[in-house]
Amino acid sequence: MSSFDNREKGFESKFAHDENLEFKAAARRNKLLGLWLAELMNKSQEEAESYAKQVIIADFEEAGDEDVFRKLRADADEAELTLTDNQIRNKMTEMTEKAREQVRNET
Repeated sequence: MSSFDNREKGFESKFAHDENLEFKAAARRNKLLGLWLAELMNKSQEEAESYAKQVIIADFEEAGDEDVFRKLRADADEAELTLTDNQIRNKMTEMTEKAREQVRNET
């Protein structure tokens, strides 16, 4: 195998590894977001865990973060929470960084 082939294989391996970490971080972020909103809605621990799973599942509706945002927005509105779109989006950004850090520290 040539050095070019080894290098290409190394890049492919790194890409796959990075994608796996991003997938894990996105799922972790969604769980953290679910737990955050569940706390604001005064859910029990068991209800919060169940709700967090619903947020994780919501992320599979379409590519990107809008499906998660729409779920959080709709659920916050239904619970009559006074959260702005910016507050939700800022929390999504905050939890993305927190989740990435947690996933990086696990590996």
